Amino acid sequence: MGMEFRDKNGRLLSSSETVTKIKNRLCSWLQDFALLWIHLAFSLIPVHFVRKLVFQLAGGRLGKGSVIHMQARFFDPRGISVGEDSLLGWGIFIDGRDKVSIGNHVDIASEVQIYNSEHDIHSPDFHATTAPVSIGNYVFIGPRAIILPGVNLGRGAVVGAGAVVTKDVPDYAVVGGVPARIISERRIRDLHYRLGRARLFQ
Repeated sequence: MGMEFRDKNGRLLSSSETVTKIKNRLCSWLQDFALLWIHLAFSLIPVHFVRKLVFQLAGGRLGKGSVIHMQARFFDPRGISVGEDSLLGWGIFIDGRDKVSIGNHVDIASEVQIYNSEHDIHSPDFHATTAPVSIGNYVFIGPRAIILPGVNLGRGAVVGAGAVVTKDVPDYAVVGGVPARIISERRIRDLHYRLGRARLFQ
């Protein structure tokens, strides 16, 4: 009797399924090892242009003048694209398993979490689903806000601190709460400001 391999639910795997599972597990371990070094760089290197280089070498895209502050975490930088003159705050988390597109002049405050993958709680196997996230130009996201999969934040939108955004936010709308709802609108629509340079050692 030969060796038998089963999945996490106890289902017997064929030899081809077993090989695929082993390959996927090895790839996952390699990705986790790479992420370890990326996270160490973002935790220990207090010079933002070095962190920018690490992010780009890992497959992320970061536009001219944009900065990622220390303690940032990513699931997969290859899915993340950031425009020009955007600031990503201290301790943020961005999930790159699907696409995350961040526009120009976007200000993302500290400890914001942006997800594009979640478990299907109605599925018998609790499998993960993904959906892209899009953040328009001149968006501001306040501290500790959470953006969930499939959300589009329109141009000039503002997300209040601690908000949980579960659906699209129109242009120039101000949202807050859990779940986030429209509470106001930005009075100025003709936005042309620049966020400016970040401090060198942050």
